[in-house]
Amino acid sequence: MKILVLNGSPRKGNTVTAIHAFAEGARDKNEIEIIDTYKLNVGPCMGCGACECHKGCVAKDDTNTIVDKLVDADVIIFATPVYWWGITAQMKLVLDKCYCKGMMLKGKKVGVIVVGGSTTDNEQYRLIRGQFQCISEYLEWDILFHKSYYASGKEDLAGDAEALAELRTEGARI
Repeated sequence: MKILVLNGSPRKGNTVTAIHAFAEGARDKNEIEIIDTYKLNVGPCMGCGACECHKGCVAKDDTNTIVDKLVDADVIIFATPVYWWGITAQMKLVLDKCYCKGMMLKGKKVGVIVVGGSTTDNEQYRLIRGQFQCISEYLEWDILFHKSYYASGKEDLAGDAEALAELRTEGARI
């Protein structure tokens, strides 16, 4: 399977650690591509409607390239740190621009990895889960997993053997 991992973090810390653990588990049976959303040139959706949800975006940026990769993927993994009780702006830009081919994203298999500086019973994780749940209901996504992790220090997740094993297991299941 083609797995596309969207990294919402501009830092080389816990989210990247989580992605690498997942990829380690998935690598044997799958083709994996990791895209750093912070390196993309993606502007905000202007709501112009020219795309008609299937034609692609008229913006002259990286939107069509990244959305085409999402359309082509068998599995999409969204990995993001928590910024102000939500996903990063970089991840949100990509999600918003998915509108340009939204109907071509129906029925995708997805996974969500969230890493934040508060314990996982904090409201921020519920809000992010709710956002992905709404998207998945609309686009009929099959959410394979939604994992949330607490890691406040830059290297915290790297020292959490249980979390890393869990992520490797999720990767191996795909």
